[in-house]
Amino acid sequence: MNKDIIAGKWTQIKGKAQAKWGDLTDDVFDVAEGNSEYLAGKLQERYGWERDRAEKEVKEFGKTLN
Repeated sequence: MNKDIIAGKWTQIKGKAQAKWGDLTDDVFDVAEGNSEYLAGKLQERYGWERDRAEKEVKEFGKTLN
C-alpha cells in the first residue's frame, strides 16, 4: 500500500497501527496522519530501533493492509 492510500485511509488504519505499536501515544498517531516518515521516526525514537528497521516496520505494516 502506498503512502497516498495510507494517508487517505488513516482514520481506518490508525486503530491497527495502535494495536501493533502500543507504546506510541494517540498524539503520535494524530500528528502522523499517515506520514510514514514521521511514523518511522517516532518508532525509532520510542523503541530505539535503527532508521532502517523503523522504515522496514512501517513498510511491512503497509503490506498487511492490502
